Amino acid sequence: MPEKSRVVSHEVWLASRLRLLAKERELTRLTDKVNDERRNLPRVRMQKPYVFEAQQGKVGLADLFGSQRKLILQHFMFGPDWTEGCPGCSFGADATLGMLMHLAHHGYAFVAVSRTPLAKIEAFKRRMGWTFNWVSSLGSDFNFDFNVSFNKEDLANGPVMYNYRPLKLTIDEMPGLSLFEKDEDGEVYYTYSGYGAESEQLVASLCYDLKERGADGPVYDLGEWVRHHDRYKDTAAGGREADCCCGTGNSLKGGVSS
Repeated sequence: MPEKSRVVSHEVWLASRLRLLAKERELTRLTDKVNDERRNLPRVRMQKPYVFEAQQGKVGLADLFGSQRKLILQHFMFGPDWTEGCPGCSFGADATLGMLMHLAHHGYAFVAVSRTPLAKIEAFKRRMGWTFNWVSSLGSDFNFDFNVSFNKEDLANGPVMYNYRPLKLTIDEMPGLSLFEKDEDGEVYYTYSGYGAESEQLVASLCYDLKERGADGPVYDLGEWVRHHDRYKDTAAGGREADCCCGTGNSLKGGVSS
């Protein structure tokens, strides 16, 4: 808000607010269409055997799902010679952390991936007080194949591909968010990557898209898709076991397909 906005009558303010509301509703409808297109994107079968370093040792991409069928993967900027993680990615992780339990109960696992030694990741996690899964891709092609890490030679020799277009960058790590699915046979499929502003919006967009909406906004009876985080029946997101707030103990219905 400007420090000094105009002072007007309530009638003038209401007219301005209604004009803005019309634009907000237009944006909401466009967001719905974009989310539909994202869900309906085709899939690509992952064939390269990527290996990550995790607390439990070497793991593959399929292992990052745990018991879930969908995976949100944050390409977290943290280069091998960096002393700490990117402040912007850290802000995103802070904002995402509270959503993860709710997403887990709709079939989403979450992992952060960085091209830095696992020891640095673990130290930074402790410093930040984070508990989500975070693995190292150092030594693999994963970050390079997803166009979020770049060799110094490539940066010096001209534009590199980032966000699906050639760009002249001066930094060797960039942010992003990717979505994957796993079928009953354990096959992993790549469904989506967003970079820049698109990656910043994605997790919030997924949460927003889980709930039912009417023509004029959300339906405010949210009991079918979300609970207080300490009242989920199972422990899919690491929370304690508890009866749901409605007393039925039923698992959540619905969910989205990325």
